[in-house]
Amino acid sequence: MARIDDTFSALRANRKKAFVAYIMAGDPDYNESKELLMGLPEAGVDIIELGLPFTDPMADGPTIQLAGQRALNSGQNLEKTLQMVQDFRSKNNVTPIIIMGYYNPIYSYGVDKFLSKAKLVGVDGLIIVDLPPEEDSELCIPAKNIGLNFIRLATPTTDENRLPAVLKNTSGFVYYVSITGITGVANASSANVSPEISRIKKETDLPVVVGFGIKTPEAALEMAKVADGVVVGSAIVEKIAQGESNKSVLAFVKSLAEGVHDA
Repeated sequence: MARIDDTFSALRANRKKAFVAYIMAGDPDYNESKELLMGLPEAGVDIIELGLPFTDPMADGPTIQLAGQRALNSGQNLEKTLQMVQDFRSKNNVTPIIIMGYYNPIYSYGVDKFLSKAKLVGVDGLIIVDLPPEEDSELCIPAKNIGLNFIRLATPTTDENRLPAVLKNTSGFVYYVSITGITGVANASSANVSPEISRIKKETDLPVVVGFGIKTPEAALEMAKVADGVVVGSAIVEKIAQGESNKSVLAFVKSLAEGVHDA
């Protein structure tokens, strides 16, 4: 569990916030996606969220749904996603990688097999959107037992009665979903998010990172002023969907990272 904790410690020591970038593994194909993944740290990304493509992503809007379809159509699967992490680790043993997705592909692959392979190749944490705290025995507890962070989502509808259950087995950081609804649609407001972060921080010492609805360097900077970190996903994935080169996508990622780090 060291990489995520070490990253936040180093950022705090330098009075900086964390920039977390999301890309879909295998979008638009394995080689292009791997090249982009390799370039993220140099572009200023502190933590990488690597999407696990799935046919029915209930929390994601059209942009990431289509990214998942492109990846699946190109032959991406869970095995290849883990291979991508292993390829990355041959060049970079510092930047944390979190697998973000849904439980079905992991369940189909086999939980024990997945966790063993994920740990072996250098995955640091999991964000599994459709596994609530009531299902912690399925994946969360086994993941923590072998040293993988299990990062939970808190939302605007996570009230004071629900929050303790959400936080109970969370580690690494808390992912605060800034809007109600799906990814890539509405715009997040730092003014609305700030009191929610304060509420969560009263209950945990974990960093609180904000995602959903952050699309520009300016928006990333404003959100980083009130959070410990900022996630951008759909805005990056949209550049890939538009056929922009990896060089162009990484230039956009760098502008987002600079916005967060300037906070």
